[in-house]
Parts: sequence; structure tokens; C-alpha cells
Amino acid sequence: MVAVNGTPLIDRMLRQLAQLELKRVVIVVGYEGQKLIEHIESVRPEGLVIEYVENPIYDRTNNIYSLALAKEKMMDDDTLLLESDLIVEDRMFPLLLDNEFPNIALVAKYETWMDGTMVRIDEDCNIANFVPKADFRYADTDTYYKTVNIYKFSREFSESKYVPFLEAYTRSVGNNEYYENVLRIISFLNSHDLKALPVGDIKWYEIDDKQDLDIAEALFSSPEALLKKYYTRYGGFWRFPQMLDFCYLVNPYFRRSKIIDELEANFRTLLGEYPSGMKVNTLLASKCWGVSERYIIPGNGAAELIKALMEHIEGTFGVVRPTFEEYPNRLEESRVEAFVPQNRDFRYTADDLMAHFAQHPVDNLLLINPDNPSGNFIALPDVLRLADWCESRGIRFIIDESFVDFSEAWQTSSLLRDDYLEAHPHMAVMKSISKSYGVPGLRLGILASADVDLIAALKREVSIWNINSFAEFFMQIFTKYEGDYQRACDRFIDVRTQFLRGLAEIPYLHVMPTQANFVLCEVLPPHTANGLALQLLRDANILVSACSAKKGIAPDRYVRLAVRSQEDNDRLLAALKKINEQ
Repeated sequence: MVAVNGTPLIDRMLRQLAQLELKRVVIVVGYEGQKLIEHIESVRPEGLVIEYVENPIYDRTNNIYSLALAKEKMMDDDTLLLESDLIVEDRMFPLLLDNEFPNIALVAKYETWMDGTMVRIDEDCNIANFVPKADFRYADTDTYYKTVNIYKFSREFSESKYVPFLEAYTRSVGNNEYYENVLRIISFLNSHDLKALPVGDIKWYEIDDKQDLDIAEALFSSPEALLKKYYTRYGGFWRFPQMLDFCYLVNPYFRRSKIIDELEANFRTLLGEYPSGMKVNTLLASKCWGVSERYIIPGNGAAELIKALMEHIEGTFGVVRPTFEEYPNRLEESRVEAFVPQNRDFRYTADDLMAHFAQHPVDNLLLINPDNPSGNFIALPDVLRLADWCESRGIRFIIDESFVDFSEAWQTSSLLRDDYLEAHPHMAVMKSISKSYGVPGLRLGILASADVDLIAALKREVSIWNINSFAEFFMQIFTKYEGDYQRACDRFIDVRTQFLRGLAEIPYLHVMPTQANFVLCEVLPPHTANGLALQLLRDANILVSACSAKKGIAPDRYVRLAVRSQEDNDRLLAALKKINEQ
């Protein structure tokens, strides 16, 4: 009776079953059984014959007993066996019914969200053995398949194998067990009666709690709500392991460094130990990024530091739009003065900014460099000219260089140097370590400024343990792997160049130049940004940003594509080309 996007599970499943050629549907009821029956009768599809079996001791038994109550009906006909907490795509049932084998267990390759009975299968899709929860080993997950808990049994299999074993098992072990245990015993006999049928990319989910319900509602959203369901999650996409995320922006290559192996090797120690306080973590940040300890503060991601910094900002705030809205979102819109480049590619220079903000004076000026989502990049000499201009006018210059390490001149483009900071005491430099280093789960960012009063005030405001032990250890060991980081950045630039060439071949995209790890594309008619994003998610399981929350650009017209590994980029390019061919 749990509703997924407004439709109870039982309603959805009865509708799906009504589309099949079935003699009858047998439903075993227990808890609130009469209410369930009344509801089913009120929504029963026309022509669907439904019979009920009641388990009066549902609170003292498990599903083996509920199934045993319906065993006679299993021996009357071939049977589909379904569990009530499942939501599946319509095409799941033809996959099962059209298969030539008479006895089938639907299975799915193991993913981290799965719980319950696992199986191993051989090259002929025979179930080699069932793996109960007590015998589960994470080291063996590459060999595991999860039972979807949808089965097809022939009448002969039920009569000669399953029901006799079911009866014997309940007599000897009891009724508070799972019916899968009977299948496990049958598999021990080297019987090849039961085949495993992998479901591939057909969507399904097992709903045991409210977290499962939340994920199921995202997986099975209507087209109108699908993108919003994903965008409003703001991450956590490991819960959707088959989905390819081209929305969030991280370095795809540094994660291949052995620094990850060292983090993994120390996982248990780090998990069980408190991190150091601000003094030690400031020292580590100073060591990693070459800035005086008095000038730098590490944060729980750049997001924590942005929030703290913006709470200290007084007066008006200049921005370029479209841009990363996390900064101006912290202010009333009346305090924000926006410069919008008047050209198709949203290109602008330091001179453009100085000209605009000379005419529209502000107390603070933000530059994201490279900018998000446009990918516009201002080279270091011009950034320093802009910083000098701001300093001469008493403007606090905030530069976010979270993406600067993806630029072609990345090794000489950063302002994270004491001499640059000291020459511009009104300047503050923000950097998200998540993006550049591909470790967003660590939640690590830094802010640097020669305004020591500002840095000291921010250090007082954040919590004593604002950095977790994993982020601290990352800073502790990073310098050993700087060579890996340089190679990762160089490799990334090569891959981005190839990706941009491929995107330029998509006729319905206008691809803009970029020095970041993403590219902004104008979607040309008859396509739209939301329509393209929806089609990629629905048909190719690829998530891209439709830039729907970006100010300063026309709605439903632009998509931002992350640059990922060569393999992932090729998969996106193939999906985009397929759309063009349709």
C-alpha cells in the first residue's frame, strides 16, 4: 500500500499483471488484510481474477509460511511468484515470460544498495549457489547477483521439487524462515532446474524503508518530475550506480593515484580517531598550497567557507552572470550588481569588468576563474591587473579558482602565493579541493587572504573539528603524490581537447570554449535543454545539467556537460549522436 509518486505499489503491480495472460492472481494477506482486500477490490482491473489466502499468524511467521499457505495453488498451474515490496518496469514481465526456460529466478548484478539473498551463477546461467546474509563477503561482490524476488516456476517443478522441499523444510526448521532457503537447498543438489536471468538495465527497486522509497520515487518519476528529482538531491549518486553523472564536476584522473590506496589502507584508523583542530589543519593546508599559516583557512568544503565569508561581506557585491550562484544567493538581490556579457559565448575580459564596475561601483567583486558555467578564463597577468584595480579603489576582490588547475597554463595561473596576497590585502582566494582533486566526499576547501583579521575571524567561527580525519590525512600525505596530480591534470587537458572535438560534431549543439572541467553548450532548435537532459537520463541513464537555476541566461536553452574520463565522454558522445539520428 506504500505509494510511489502517488500510486500504491499494489495498484501498479495489478495494472502490470492485468496486461499478461494469466488465469488468476493469488494474494497472500496478513497485516490489515481486510483493508487491503477492500482496497484491491476497489481498484481491481477489469477481467483480472483475484483470489485471497490469509495468513492469520503473520506476526509470528515469515514469508516461507505465507507461501506454504498457497502451495496447493502453485501445484495447479505454472506460477509467477512476486514479492509485495517491489517496483519494476513493465518490461520486466515479458523478459521473464518470453524466456524459454520453465523455471527462472530474475537476478541483478550486485550493487551497494542491495540487501538480502545473493546468488552466484555459472556461464550457463545456472544458479551455482545461494549466499545467505550471514555468508556475505564484500571481497566477493564481483561474483554476486541479487535475487529480484520475482520467479517463474513450472507446475512440474512446484509439484516434484519446490513444494516437497518446502514442506520438509518447514517441518524441520520452522515457519519463521525465508522461502529462498528452499531454493538454496535445491541448488545444493547440483540441480539445473532453476536458471538465473539477469535483468540488465531494466529498472527495479525493493522498498524496505523511507530511504528506499525516496530512491524509488526518483527512479520511477514521471517525465515531468524526473529531472527535478535528481537535481534536488545535490549528490549522493552512488545510490544510482548505473547512472553516469555529467552534472557534478570533479577531476576524473587524480583518483587513480595511489593516494586513494593509502587512504583506503588507513580507513579503519581514520574512522576511529578524532581529527586535529584548526591549528594543525591550518599547518597542513599551508604545507600543501604554499601559503603562510596566517593567511589560510581550511574548510569543510568550499561551501562552508563561502557561507562564512559571505556573512562578513558588507555593501554591494559585483558578479558576472551566468555564474556559480552560491555566493550571491547568500545576499539580498538588491545588493547584487550583475554584469552579463552581451555575446553568444558569454566571453568577457578584465577590461570588460573594470569598465562595467567603474560605471556601476561595488564594494566587493567576485570572479570565478574559469567561470561556471561559461568556462570563460582570464589569464594571470590580466587577473593581477584586475586585482590592482580593485585594490586601488578599496574593493574587496574575491577570486574563486576552484577550476584553475584545469586551465592549460594551470601551473602558473594560481594566486595562492604569499607575494600576490600581500600585494593585494583586500583580495581573498577560494579553492574547492573537491573539484580539482576529484575527492568531493572528503569535503575540503581552502580560503587564503593577507587580510589576517578576516582569516582570524573566520577561524573563530567554524567548529573546532570542521575537517574530518579523512580530509586531514589527505593533506598530510598529499605532497608525496604531487607528481601524480601533475600527470592527472596534463592527462585531463588532452582528454578535454578530444571531448570538445567530438561535441563539435553534434549539429544541434553550439559548443563554447572552455578552460574548465566542463563545457557550456547552447542547445539549438528543435531541441531544448530540458528535453535533451530528460532524453539522456531516460534513454541513456546519463545526467547532465540543464542550467535551469542559472541567472543571466535564457531558460531551457543551455546544458553544461562535465568532462569525465575518455570512456565516459565517449559514452555521452554516442548518446548525443543517437539522439541526432532519431
